[in-house]
Amino acid sequence: MSITIRQFEDSDKAAWLELWQGYLTYYKTTIPDAVTEETWARLRDADSGIYGLCAVDEDEALLGLVHFLYHPVTWSKLPRCYLEDLFTTHQARGRGVGRALIEAVYNAADAHGTDQVYWLTQDFNKAARSLYDKVANKTPFIKYAR
Repeated sequence: MSITIRQFEDSDKAAWLELWQGYLTYYKTTIPDAVTEETWARLRDADSGIYGLCAVDEDEALLGLVHFLYHPVTWSKLPRCYLEDLFTTHQARGRGVGRALIEAVYNAADAHGTDQVYWLTQDFNKAARSLYDKVANKTPFIKYAR
């Protein structure tokens, strides 16, 4: 399988929406339709501060998505990159698609001058964590939320 990583195009919306819904279903959550629409609009707006890439096969079928953003921090003069969402189709798993998407974010973050790329995942996400253990270092931090 040939994998290409590229930015989303307007014609990708239906396929992106299917992947996005799969991602939300995996994490047993829902998001209002208005938020989903705003997320797509932000991904298509170069000035929004939220970036997205997709993995496609030789037929331009979407295999996966990744969304990320940059932000300043108090612990460095350089910005950080938060990889917020990563998801692949079931058929693409184990074929290097997730790794290719992470590496594309690494490349974008390097070009942006960040000092770190980081992300969160749920403890039960064992398949993804086996990849993450190969491409990044697990930290001791625990997330709290209100």
